[in-house]
Amino acid sequence: MKPYQVACFGEVLWDILPDKKLPGGAPMNVAYHLQKLGVPVAMISATGNDADGDDLRQVMQQLQLDTTFIQRDPDHETGKVYARLAATNEMQYEIVRPVAWDFIQLSEGLAEIANTPGYLVFGSLASRNEVSKETLLSLLDGGRTLVLDINLRPPHFTQELVTLLLQHCQILKINEAELELIGDWYGFPASMEERVRAFSQKYDIPTVIVTLGDKGAALLMENAFYLHSGYKVVVADTIGSGDAFLAGFLYNRILNTPPAVTLAYACALGALVASYHGGCPAYDPNEIIALMNR
Repeated sequence: MKPYQVACFGEVLWDILPDKKLPGGAPMNVAYHLQKLGVPVAMISATGNDADGDDLRQVMQQLQLDTTFIQRDPDHETGKVYARLAATNEMQYEIVRPVAWDFIQLSEGLAEIANTPGYLVFGSLASRNEVSKETLLSLLDGGRTLVLDINLRPPHFTQELVTLLLQHCQILKINEAELELIGDWYGFPASMEERVRAFSQKYDIPTVIVTLGDKGAALLMENAFYLHSGYKVVVADTIGSGDAFLAGFLYNRILNTPPAVTLAYACALGALVASYHGGCPAYDPNEIIALMNR
């Protein structure tokens, strides 16, 4: 089997915007940016046996994404999300259910991936249905470093599900609102650093990343706390910028880059993608370094 350094599990779908449709899904966005940076990625998901699924597979191939582990579900349609821009400049989403990626099946190939070294990226959304959830849980006991991009999308999660997933990761990526919500469930301290450390201690998560939108990001790693104020760009839309951030982070972890530089690079890639339309824009990776040096 091809030595996939990263496996991304979860939703692949069409983002339906008022004027167009774009390929999307957080795990697919992460996979796209990692692949652009030269990291071999396995995308684990499912599409329907329909025209939308055929179109999505074609787009993924055009983006040079490996579709070996994209299953074809004969009984459920390809995923769709209806997206619109709110007054706060944040995207709001209506996520159709049930769809094909709710029914990802366990296979011998997936089990083999789970038991090889590397990273496994997953989130809460692909666990909203018991079928994909059970498949995911069976993959979390392999040898990979587990990366949870919590990615809460009401009403597609419960406190019980979030707690379960937090118990199965070594790297947690969470945004500011999610940090506040989940921290309040457990009565964690109000200050960001104390709250991040409380997450790390309660669930034995060595690395916790907090994305702060246009204010940058925070990182707890090797018991040290880092802050980066981010990079200023003209925002086209924020679709997929957090996914790009995570890809930039993992790329640097694979290279064993120092934490502060890793955080800066991730912030730069997230900002760069926000300056383009859609979660999988065409760009030159040299633009990331140019933004860091600006």
